[in-house]
Amino acid sequence: MRTYRNPVLNADWSDPDVIRVGDDFYLTASTFTKVPGLPILHSRDLVNWTIIGHAYTRGYDDVRPGCGVWAPSLRHHDGRFWIFFGDPDVGICWVSAEDPRGPWTPPHVVKPGLGLIDPCPLWDEDGQAYLVHGWAKSRAGVNNRLTLHRMAPDGGTVLDEGTLVIDADLLPGYRTLEGPKLYKRDGTYWIFAPAGGVEQGWQSVFRAESIFGPYEDRIVLEQGGTDVNGPHQGGWVDTPSGEHWFMHFQDRGPYGRVVHLQPMEWGADGWPVMGNGGEPVAEHRVPVPGGAPAAPATSDDFAGPELGLQWSWQANPDPSWWELRDGALRLACVPGPDDLRERPSVLGQRLPGVPCTVTVTVTLAGEGRAGLAVVGDTAAFVGVERGADGKLALICGDTDPVPVAEDGPVTIGARVGDGALVTFLADGGEIGAPFQATQGRWVGAVLGLFAAGDGAGEAIFEAFTVDIER
Repeated sequence: MRTYRNPVLNADWSDPDVIRVGDDFYLTASTFTKVPGLPILHSRDLVNWTIIGHAYTRGYDDVRPGCGVWAPSLRHHDGRFWIFFGDPDVGICWVSAEDPRGPWTPPHVVKPGLGLIDPCPLWDEDGQAYLVHGWAKSRAGVNNRLTLHRMAPDGGTVLDEGTLVIDADLLPGYRTLEGPKLYKRDGTYWIFAPAGGVEQGWQSVFRAESIFGPYEDRIVLEQGGTDVNGPHQGGWVDTPSGEHWFMHFQDRGPYGRVVHLQPMEWGADGWPVMGNGGEPVAEHRVPVPGGAPAAPATSDDFAGPELGLQWSWQANPDPSWWELRDGALRLACVPGPDDLRERPSVLGQRLPGVPCTVTVTVTLAGEGRAGLAVVGDTAAFVGVERGADGKLALICGDTDPVPVAEDGPVTIGARVGDGALVTFLADGGEIGAPFQATQGRWVGAVLGLFAAGDGAGEAIFEAFTVDIER
């Protein structure tokens, strides 16, 4: 019997939702202002996942931490894949596609407004459609409540002003109820929704005979005696054999929101039981036998015609920023903020949730600077710089520049240890002071490549390698 260990996705796959279509499982996650956003992951067993595309290809032109694409819901209806998501500054939107690999439609706003987040649709057997969503207090002034709308079956618009179906201010101990997922099973309506905040919260479910309530509630997953803090917000999915599972995240600070898989059964009293009696499992039997080992890509030899699907920009990219040619990534040394947290042209990927060593070879042609960065609420980097005098030097934090004897490729890197403590590397040795990686606004830290200057120089990156410590 094959087993798996949690987390099954050990990196920042925030606010996951998952569905099954035939024998295939698909998962998406929130991406805030990263471009492209709304990644689509595929699996045959709920444990081994690969990235197959993105559903959202344009965002904001500037970096806006904590804005953009919030918690999505993924559904398959009428032969199409649908992702509903909230942009708290725009409203509730969706994108749709026949093939999960794309192309996806441009975003459609089904309900405009500030602070509308975490939407989930339900198409009922009688042809009626519904939409539930939460509220962001930062924009709407309220939260801890869920609102339900009748929705046009084509998703074009909501059809009423909305009904407050769950006011968690009236539930003892509840705070920050959000992230609802709406289901129907054997004639009963279910809303799976987390509460209590991402760091110390829990997963609740609500059930009612009418979709408009009244709903009764139960907490079905919480930390208990485990080391999995705040286990909540995700999706319920079944397997072809009829088993039930729940995927959710755990907030791990600089590593972001990693994804766990819990067995789920329906108890004699009709309520779901998740994990081991309501506590997360560390290890369990693989849901579907026979799946091949797989994981989202990290390393990249830059030999493909397109950037690897693990990469994203911090805002809308300009095509002039980059080129793949001769087995290398070429980044133009473009102008922009010196603060890497504010620079749209940082190309990043998720920080692995376990210790690892990252290396990349960079050649700087012309003036400018370029390097490998770790970016969250704070940022640091190691790289190379060439000034007007034409001399090349290694740079890292407050360390004095180190002259490079030969004008050619330099191997730079980072060793990310326990707790996401980063030691930067250059030509095989350590450089600079250790740097503590930190989470960003609702996201984990990222590993980034950048090039900066007046636009005349170019950085040539080769062989980006991520070695995971086993």
